[in-house]
Amino acid sequence: MTLEGHIKIFSHKKISSGRGGSVHDHVVGISLVVPADSSEGFAKVIRIEEGRDDKLLNAVKVSLGVLGVISKVKLSIEKAFKRSMTYNFTSDVALEDIFMEHGKKFEFGDITWYPSRKTAVYRYDFRSPANVPGNGVNDFIGFQSNPILISKGIRAVEKALESSKNENGKCSTADTTLAYKKLTGNGLKNNGLIFTKYPVIGSQGKIQTSGSCLYSSSIRIDVSCAWDPRYNSLFFYETTAIFAVSRFRDFLLDVKKLRDLKPERLCGIDIYNGILIRFIKGSKAYLGQTEDSVVVDFNYYQADDALTPRLNEDVMEEMEQMAFVKHGAKPHWGKNRKVGFFGLKQKYGPNFDKFLEVKNKLDPKGMFSSEWSDEMLFGKEGSKYDGCALEGNCLCSEDRHCSPSKGYFCRQGLVYTQARVCSFSPAHGLMA
Repeated sequence: MTLEGHIKIFSHKKISSGRGGSVHDHVVGISLVVPADSSEGFAKVIRIEEGRDDKLLNAVKVSLGVLGVISKVKLSIEKAFKRSMTYNFTSDVALEDIFMEHGKKFEFGDITWYPSRKTAVYRYDFRSPANVPGNGVNDFIGFQSNPILISKGIRAVEKALESSKNENGKCSTADTTLAYKKLTGNGLKNNGLIFTKYPVIGSQGKIQTSGSCLYSSSIRIDVSCAWDPRYNSLFFYETTAIFAVSRFRDFLLDVKKLRDLKPERLCGIDIYNGILIRFIKGSKAYLGQTEDSVVVDFNYYQADDALTPRLNEDVMEEMEQMAFVKHGAKPHWGKNRKVGFFGLKQKYGPNFDKFLEVKNKLDPKGMFSSEWSDEMLFGKEGSKYDGCALEGNCLCSEDRHCSPSKGYFCRQGLVYTQARVCSFSPAHGLMA
Protein backbone atom coordinates (compact mmCIF):
# COMPACT_ATOMS: atom_id res chain seq x y z
CA MET A 1 0.00 0.00 0.00
CA THR A 2 1.46 3.34 -1.00
CA LEU A 3 0.63 6.65 0.65
CA GLU A 4 2.52 8.77 -1.88
CA GLY A 5 0.48 11.39 -3.70
CA HIS A 6 -2.70 10.98 -1.66
CA ILE A 7 -4.13 13.40 0.88
CA LYS A 8 -6.62 11.14 2.60
CA ILE A 9 -6.70 7.52 3.72
CA PHE A 10 -9.99 6.09 4.95
CA SER A 11 -8.97 3.67 7.70
CA HIS A 12 -11.75 1.20 8.22
CA LYS A 13 -11.79 -2.55 8.10
CA LYS A 14 -14.10 -5.24 9.36
CA ILE A 15 -13.69 -5.65 13.10
CA SER A 16 -12.81 -9.34 12.82
CA SER A 17 -10.36 -8.85 9.94
CA GLY A 18 -6.56 -9.11 10.24
CA ARG A 19 -4.81 -6.33 12.10
CA GLY A 20 -7.82 -4.06 11.81
CA GLY A 21 -8.41 -0.68 10.22
CA SER A 22 -6.09 1.66 12.13
CA VAL A 23 -2.82 2.47 10.40
CA HIS A 24 -0.88 2.30 13.67
CA ASP A 25 -1.86 -1.34 14.10
CA HIS A 26 0.08 -2.18 10.94
CA VAL A 27 3.28 -0.73 12.43
CA VAL A 28 5.81 -3.49 13.21
CA GLY A 29 8.91 -1.41 13.84
CA ILE A 30 9.91 2.14 14.80
CA SER A 31 13.21 4.00 15.12
CA LEU A 32 12.99 6.66 17.81
CA VAL A 33 15.36 9.48 18.78
CA VAL A 34 15.28 9.94 22.57
CA PRO A 35 17.24 12.01 25.12
CA ALA A 36 20.51 10.54 26.42
CA ASP A 37 23.35 11.32 28.80
CA SER A 38 26.21 13.57 27.73
CA SER A 39 28.40 10.51 27.28
CA GLU A 40 26.06 9.41 24.50
CA GLY A 41 25.93 12.82 22.85
CA PHE A 42 22.69 13.91 24.59
CA ALA A 43 20.59 11.88 22.10
CA LYS A 44 20.43 8.34 20.83
CA VAL A 45 18.40 6.23 18.43
CA ILE A 46 16.55 3.19 19.72
CA ARG A 47 15.08 0.61 17.35
CA ILE A 48 11.86 -1.01 18.48
CA GLU A 49 10.62 -4.21 16.86
CA GLU A 50 7.40 -6.20 17.16
CA GLY A 51 7.90 -9.47 19.00
CA ARG A 52 11.02 -8.20 20.77
CA ASP A 53 9.96 -4.86 22.28
CA ASP A 54 6.18 -5.16 22.43
CA LYS A 55 5.69 -2.99 25.51
CA LEU A 56 7.67 -0.16 23.98
CA LEU A 57 5.98 -0.57 20.61
CA ASN A 58 2.53 -0.49 22.19
CA ALA A 59 3.40 2.88 23.71
CA VAL A 60 5.30 4.42 20.83
CA LYS A 61 3.02 3.69 17.87
CA VAL A 62 0.41 6.10 19.31
CA SER A 63 2.47 8.59 21.29
CA LEU A 64 1.55 12.16 20.24
CA GLY A 65 5.26 12.86 19.87
CA VAL A 66 5.82 12.97 23.65
CA LEU A 67 8.16 9.96 23.75
CA GLY A 68 10.74 11.13 21.22
CA VAL A 69 11.25 11.88 17.53
CA ILE A 70 10.13 9.12 15.17
CA SER A 71 12.74 8.80 12.42
CA LYS A 72 11.65 5.59 10.71
CA VAL A 73 8.51 3.43 10.62
CA LYS A 74 8.23 -0.15 9.37
CA LEU A 75 4.77 -1.27 8.21
CA SER A 76 3.40 -4.73 7.56
CA ILE A 77 2.17 -5.28 4.01
CA GLU A 78 0.08 -7.83 2.17
CA LYS A 79 -0.25 -8.90 -1.43
CA ALA A 80 -2.14 -6.65 -3.81
CA PHE A 81 -5.84 -7.28 -4.27
CA LYS A 82 -8.93 -5.67 -5.76
CA ARG A 83 -12.07 -4.39 -4.14
CA SER A 84 -15.68 -4.17 -5.22
CA MET A 85 -17.69 -1.13 -4.03
CA THR A 86 -21.38 -0.25 -4.11
CA TYR A 87 -23.23 2.55 -2.31
CA ASN A 88 -26.81 1.88 -1.25
CA PHE A 89 -28.70 5.14 -0.59
CA THR A 90 -31.72 4.21 1.53
CA SER A 91 -33.79 5.03 4.62
CA ASP A 92 -32.19 5.31 8.06
CA VAL A 93 -35.01 3.28 9.63
CA ALA A 94 -33.56 0.65 12.02
CA LEU A 95 -30.01 1.96 11.54
CA GLU A 96 -29.44 1.44 15.25
CA ASP A 97 -30.35 -2.26 14.91
CA ILE A 98 -28.42 -3.20 11.76
CA PHE A 99 -25.22 -1.13 11.88
CA MET A 100 -23.22 -3.93 13.48
CA GLU A 101 -24.48 -6.56 11.07
CA HIS A 102 -23.22 -4.37 8.23
CA GLY A 103 -19.84 -3.89 9.92
CA LYS A 104 -19.36 -7.63 10.35
CA LYS A 105 -20.45 -8.52 6.83
CA PHE A 106 -18.24 -6.20 4.77
CA GLU A 107 -14.50 -6.07 5.35
CA PHE A 108 -14.24 -2.42 4.26
CA GLY A 109 -17.85 -1.39 4.75
CA ASP A 110 -18.98 1.83 6.37
CA ILE A 111 -22.19 3.84 6.71
CA THR A 112 -22.74 7.53 6.01
CA TRP A 113 -25.76 8.84 7.84
CA TYR A 114 -27.51 12.07 6.86
CA PRO A 115 -29.79 12.49 9.88
CA SER A 116 -31.72 15.56 8.74
CA ARG A 117 -32.51 13.84 5.43
CA LYS A 118 -33.32 10.55 7.22
CA THR A 119 -30.99 8.81 4.80
CA ALA A 120 -28.31 6.18 5.38
CA VAL A 121 -25.76 5.22 2.73
CA TYR A 122 -24.47 1.70 3.23
CA ARG A 123 -21.14 0.96 1.61
CA TYR A 124 -20.88 -2.61 0.33
CA ASP A 125 -17.13 -3.00 0.00
CA PHE A 126 -15.27 -6.30 -0.13
CA ARG A 127 -12.31 -8.05 -1.74
CA SER A 128 -12.44 -9.30 -5.31
CA PRO A 129 -10.04 -11.69 -7.06
CA ALA A 130 -7.12 -9.89 -8.71
CA ASN A 131 -8.16 -11.17 -12.15
CA VAL A 132 -11.63 -9.57 -12.06
CA PRO A 133 -11.83 -6.80 -14.72
CA GLY A 134 -11.96 -3.23 -13.47
CA ASN A 135 -9.75 -0.20 -12.99
CA GLY A 136 -12.01 1.79 -10.69
CA VAL A 137 -10.94 4.78 -8.61
CA ASN A 138 -12.32 6.23 -5.39
CA ASP A 139 -12.11 9.95 -6.16
CA PHE A 140 -14.24 11.07 -3.21
CA ILE A 141 -16.21 14.23 -4.05
CA GLY A 142 -15.01 16.09 -0.99
CA PHE A 143 -11.38 15.75 -2.10
CA GLN A 144 -11.75 16.61 -5.77
CA SER A 145 -10.38 19.88 -7.07
CA ASN A 146 -12.74 22.81 -7.49
CA PRO A 147 -12.42 26.11 -9.32
CA ILE A 148 -11.29 28.60 -6.71
CA LEU A 149 -14.11 31.01 -7.49
CA ILE A 150 -16.70 28.27 -6.87
CA SER A 151 -15.14 27.31 -3.53
CA LYS A 152 -15.11 30.95 -2.44
CA GLY A 153 -18.70 31.33 -3.62
CA ILE A 154 -19.84 28.32 -1.61
CA ARG A 155 -18.16 29.77 1.48
CA ALA A 156 -19.87 33.12 0.90
CA VAL A 157 -23.27 31.45 0.60
CA GLU A 158 -22.76 29.45 3.78
CA LYS A 159 -21.64 32.55 5.69
CA ALA A 160 -24.80 34.32 4.50
CA LEU A 161 -26.98 31.40 5.63
CA GLU A 162 -25.25 31.43 9.01
CA SER A 163 -25.60 35.16 9.59
CA SER A 164 -29.28 35.16 8.56
CA LYS A 165 -29.92 31.94 10.53
CA ASN A 166 -31.48 30.41 7.43
CA GLU A 167 -31.98 26.74 8.33
CA ASN A 168 -34.15 26.09 5.26
CA GLY A 169 -31.38 27.34 3.02
CA LYS A 170 -28.97 24.91 4.61
CA CYS A 171 -31.46 22.08 4.14
CA SER A 172 -31.84 22.93 0.45
CA THR A 173 -28.06 22.81 0.12
CA ALA A 174 -27.99 19.46 1.91
CA ASP A 175 -30.63 18.08 -0.49
CA THR A 176 -28.64 19.23 -3.51
CA THR A 177 -25.40 17.81 -2.12
CA LEU A 178 -26.93 14.42 -1.35
CA ALA A 179 -28.59 14.19 -4.78
CA TYR A 180 -25.29 14.96 -6.49
CA LYS A 181 -23.45 12.33 -4.45
CA LYS A 182 -26.06 9.74 -5.39
CA LEU A 183 -25.87 10.66 -9.08
CA THR A 184 -22.07 10.48 -9.20
CA GLY A 185 -21.51 7.50 -6.90
CA ASN A 186 -19.93 9.83 -4.34
CA GLY A 187 -16.85 10.15 -6.54
CA LEU A 188 -16.37 6.53 -7.58
CA LYS A 189 -15.20 6.23 -11.19
CA ASN A 190 -15.42 3.13 -13.34
CA ASN A 191 -12.12 2.56 -15.19
CA GLY A 192 -10.80 5.75 -13.63
CA LEU A 193 -12.91 8.08 -15.79
CA ILE A 194 -16.56 8.58 -14.83
CA PHE A 195 -19.16 6.82 -12.73
CA THR A 196 -21.48 4.65 -14.82
CA LYS A 197 -22.72 1.80 -12.64
CA TYR A 198 -22.17 -0.36 -9.57
CA PRO A 199 -20.15 -2.18 -8.53
CA VAL A 200 -16.98 -0.19 -9.05
CA ILE A 201 -14.03 -2.59 -9.03
CA GLY A 202 -10.44 -1.45 -8.68
CA SER A 203 -7.14 -2.13 -7.01
CA GLN A 204 -6.76 -1.62 -3.27
CA GLY A 205 -4.40 1.32 -3.77
CA LYS A 206 -6.93 3.19 -5.93
CA ILE A 207 -9.98 2.39 -3.79
CA GLN A 208 -8.56 2.87 -0.28
CA THR A 209 -7.09 6.32 -0.94
CA SER A 210 -8.57 9.41 -2.53
CA GLY A 211 -7.77 13.04 -3.20
CA SER A 212 -7.34 14.02 -6.84
CA CYS A 213 -7.24 17.74 -6.01
CA LEU A 214 -3.60 17.22 -5.05
CA TYR A 215 -2.78 16.48 -8.68
CA SER A 216 -5.12 18.97 -10.36
CA SER A 217 -3.92 21.94 -8.34
CA SER A 218 -0.35 21.35 -9.51
CA ILE A 219 -1.41 21.63 -13.15
CA ARG A 220 -3.96 24.48 -13.13
CA ILE A 221 -3.67 27.65 -11.10
CA ASP A 222 -7.43 28.35 -11.06
CA VAL A 223 -8.36 25.19 -9.14
CA SER A 224 -7.53 24.01 -5.65
CA CYS A 225 -8.59 21.81 -2.77
CA ALA A 226 -11.77 23.40 -1.45
CA TRP A 227 -10.32 24.04 2.02
CA ASP A 228 -7.06 25.66 0.81
CA PRO A 229 -6.56 28.53 3.31
CA ARG A 230 -4.87 30.73 0.69
CA TYR A 231 -8.21 31.41 -0.97
CA ASN A 232 -10.61 31.98 1.95
CA SER A 233 -12.78 29.11 0.78
CA LEU A 234 -14.32 26.32 2.89
CA PHE A 235 -13.60 26.47 6.62
CA PHE A 236 -15.05 23.76 8.84
CA TYR A 237 -14.35 21.67 11.91
CA GLU A 238 -14.36 17.90 12.34
CA THR A 239 -15.32 16.02 15.49
CA THR A 240 -14.44 12.33 15.78
CA ALA A 241 -15.55 9.98 18.56
CA ILE A 242 -14.60 6.33 19.14
CA PHE A 243 -17.32 4.24 20.80
CA ALA A 244 -17.32 0.82 22.37
CA VAL A 245 -19.65 -1.26 20.20
CA SER A 246 -21.92 -1.93 23.15
CA ARG A 247 -22.61 1.79 23.67
CA PHE A 248 -23.03 2.98 20.12
CA ARG A 249 -26.68 2.00 19.65
CA ASP A 250 -27.79 4.30 22.45
CA PHE A 251 -25.85 7.19 20.92
CA LEU A 252 -27.65 6.67 17.60
CA LEU A 253 -31.00 6.66 19.37
CA ASP A 254 -30.14 9.88 21.23
CA VAL A 255 -29.16 11.62 17.98
CA LYS A 256 -32.41 10.46 16.39
CA LYS A 257 -34.35 11.93 19.32
CA LEU A 258 -32.48 15.20 18.90
CA ARG A 259 -33.10 15.13 15.15
CA ASP A 260 -36.81 14.42 15.51
CA LEU A 261 -37.35 17.55 17.62
CA LYS A 262 -36.46 19.68 14.59
CA PRO A 263 -34.69 17.89 11.70
CA GLU A 264 -33.61 21.08 9.93
CA ARG A 265 -31.25 21.86 12.79
CA LEU A 266 -28.95 19.06 11.61
CA CYS A 267 -28.82 20.15 7.97
CA GLY A 268 -25.52 21.90 8.68
CA ILE A 269 -23.61 18.63 9.04
CA ASP A 270 -25.42 17.04 6.08
CA ILE A 271 -24.02 19.74 3.79
CA TYR A 272 -20.63 18.16 4.39
CA ASN A 273 -20.56 14.41 4.88
CA GLY A 274 -23.30 13.71 7.41
CA ILE A 275 -22.17 11.35 10.15
CA LEU A 276 -19.60 8.85 8.87
CA ILE A 277 -19.74 5.54 10.74
CA ARG A 278 -16.67 3.29 10.54
CA PHE A 279 -15.58 0.08 12.23
CA ILE A 280 -12.17 -0.61 13.75
CA LYS A 281 -10.65 -3.51 15.61
CA GLY A 282 -9.37 -3.38 19.17
CA SER A 283 -5.74 -2.31 19.38
CA LYS A 284 -2.73 -3.29 21.47
CA ALA A 285 -1.52 0.32 21.47
CA TYR A 286 -1.81 1.81 24.94
CA LEU A 287 -3.40 4.98 23.57
CA GLY A 288 -5.33 3.18 20.85
CA GLN A 289 -8.86 1.85 21.00
CA THR A 290 -8.92 -0.70 23.82
CA GLU A 291 -11.69 -2.82 22.27
CA ASP A 292 -13.57 -3.34 19.02
CA SER A 293 -15.06 0.05 18.27
CA VAL A 294 -17.29 2.19 16.10
CA VAL A 295 -15.95 5.55 14.96
CA VAL A 296 -18.07 8.53 13.95
CA ASP A 297 -16.93 11.70 12.17
CA PHE A 298 -19.01 14.78 11.46
CA ASN A 299 -18.03 18.15 10.00
CA TYR A 300 -19.66 21.51 10.55
CA TYR A 301 -19.22 25.17 9.68
CA GLN A 302 -16.55 27.19 11.44
CA ALA A 303 -16.63 31.00 11.52
CA ASP A 304 -13.64 33.12 10.56
CA ASP A 305 -13.58 34.49 14.12
CA ALA A 306 -13.43 32.06 17.05
CA LEU A 307 -15.86 34.22 19.06
CA THR A 308 -18.60 34.13 16.41
CA PRO A 309 -21.27 31.53 17.29
CA ARG A 310 -22.40 29.10 14.59
CA LEU A 311 -25.99 28.43 13.60
CA ASN A 312 -27.36 25.63 15.82
CA GLU A 313 -24.28 25.81 18.00
CA ASP A 314 -26.18 24.01 20.76
CA VAL A 315 -27.00 20.98 18.60
CA MET A 316 -23.35 20.38 17.70
CA GLU A 317 -22.32 20.79 21.34
CA GLU A 318 -25.04 18.48 22.61
CA MET A 319 -24.00 15.75 20.16
CA GLU A 320 -20.39 16.24 21.23
CA GLN A 321 -21.25 15.90 24.92
CA MET A 322 -23.56 12.95 24.25
CA ALA A 323 -20.61 11.18 22.68
CA PHE A 324 -17.77 12.01 25.06
CA VAL A 325 -19.61 12.42 28.37
CA LYS A 326 -22.84 10.41 28.34
CA HIS A 327 -21.68 7.49 26.20
CA GLY A 328 -18.01 7.49 27.17
CA ALA A 329 -16.50 7.77 23.69
CA LYS A 330 -12.78 8.35 23.30
CA PRO A 331 -11.55 11.23 21.15
CA HIS A 332 -9.50 10.90 18.00
CA TRP A 333 -6.11 12.35 18.92
CA GLY A 334 -6.01 14.74 15.98
CA LYS A 335 -9.59 15.79 15.25
CA ASN A 336 -11.32 17.14 18.33
CA ARG A 337 -11.91 20.27 20.34
CA LYS A 338 -10.53 20.42 23.88
CA VAL A 339 -13.82 19.35 25.46
CA GLY A 340 -13.43 15.93 23.85
CA PHE A 341 -10.37 15.26 26.00
CA PHE A 342 -11.81 16.17 29.40
CA GLY A 343 -11.62 13.16 31.76
CA LEU A 344 -9.58 11.18 29.22
CA LYS A 345 -7.32 9.29 31.63
CA GLN A 346 -10.23 7.36 33.17
CA LYS A 347 -11.32 6.08 29.75
CA TYR A 348 -8.02 4.31 29.13
CA GLY A 349 -7.68 2.78 32.60
CA PRO A 350 -4.49 0.73 33.23
CA ASN A 351 -3.24 1.31 29.68
CA PHE A 352 -2.80 4.99 30.43
CA ASP A 353 -0.53 4.19 33.36
CA LYS A 354 1.46 1.79 31.15
CA PHE A 355 1.96 4.59 28.66
CA LEU A 356 3.16 6.99 31.35
CA GLU A 357 5.56 4.34 32.63
CA VAL A 358 7.21 4.15 29.20
CA LYS A 359 7.21 7.95 28.92
CA ASN A 360 9.01 8.33 32.23
CA LYS A 361 11.58 5.79 31.08
CA LEU A 362 12.28 7.28 27.64
CA ASP A 363 11.87 10.98 28.49
CA PRO A 364 12.27 11.33 32.28
CA LYS A 365 12.76 15.12 32.14
CA GLY A 366 9.73 15.73 29.92
CA MET A 367 11.68 17.30 27.06
CA PHE A 368 9.02 16.25 24.57
CA SER A 369 6.06 17.38 26.63
CA SER A 370 4.33 20.72 26.21
CA GLU A 371 1.35 22.62 27.53
CA TRP A 372 -0.64 21.31 24.54
CA SER A 373 0.31 17.66 25.05
CA ASP A 374 -0.44 17.88 28.78
CA GLU A 375 -3.89 19.31 28.02
CA MET A 376 -4.63 16.46 25.61
CA LEU A 377 -3.15 13.62 27.64
CA PHE A 378 -4.49 14.60 31.03
CA GLY A 379 -7.76 16.12 29.80
CA LYS A 380 -7.81 18.97 32.28
CA GLU A 381 -10.15 21.89 31.80
CA GLY A 382 -8.26 25.18 31.88
CA SER A 383 -9.43 28.54 33.14
CA LYS A 384 -12.67 29.78 31.61
CA TYR A 385 -13.05 33.08 29.79
CA ASP A 386 -15.69 34.98 27.86
CA GLY A 387 -16.69 32.92 24.81
CA CYS A 388 -14.56 29.90 25.70
CA ALA A 389 -17.37 27.41 24.90
CA LEU A 390 -17.88 28.61 21.33
CA GLU A 391 -14.84 26.74 20.02
CA GLY A 392 -14.93 23.97 22.60
CA ASN A 393 -12.22 25.26 24.94
CA CYS A 394 -14.58 24.80 27.88
CA LEU A 395 -18.03 23.58 28.82
CA CYS A 396 -20.16 26.59 29.57
CA SER A 397 -21.36 27.13 33.13
CA GLU A 398 -22.17 30.84 32.79
CA ASP A 399 -23.74 32.84 29.98
CA ARG A 400 -20.50 34.75 29.43
CA HIS A 401 -18.85 31.53 28.27
CA CYS A 402 -21.10 31.74 25.22
CA SER A 403 -21.98 35.06 23.56
CA PRO A 404 -24.79 36.93 25.33
CA SER A 405 -24.27 40.01 23.16
CA LYS A 406 -25.18 37.92 20.11
CA GLY A 407 -28.06 36.12 21.79
CA TYR A 408 -26.28 32.89 22.83
CA PHE A 409 -26.70 31.77 26.43
CA CYS A 410 -25.61 28.74 28.47
CA ARG A 411 -28.51 26.28 28.65
CA GLN A 412 -29.10 22.57 29.23
CA GLY A 413 -29.36 20.14 26.33
CA LEU A 414 -32.71 19.22 24.79
CA VAL A 415 -32.29 15.42 24.94
CA TYR A 416 -29.20 15.02 27.09
CA THR A 417 -30.30 17.48 29.75
CA GLN A 418 -26.99 17.26 31.64
CA ALA A 419 -25.23 18.82 28.68
CA ARG A 420 -24.37 22.51 28.93
CA VAL A 421 -24.58 24.19 25.55
CA CYS A 422 -24.59 27.66 23.96
CA SER A 423 -28.16 28.14 22.79
CA PHE A 424 -29.57 31.01 20.74
CA SER A 425 -32.48 32.90 22.26
CA PRO A 426 -34.45 34.66 19.47
CA ALA A 427 -35.81 37.39 21.76
CA HIS A 428 -32.39 38.25 23.14
CA GLY A 429 -30.83 37.92 19.71
CA LEU A 430 -33.26 40.46 18.21
CA MET A 431 -32.52 42.92 20.98
CA ALA A 432 -28.80 42.46 20.44
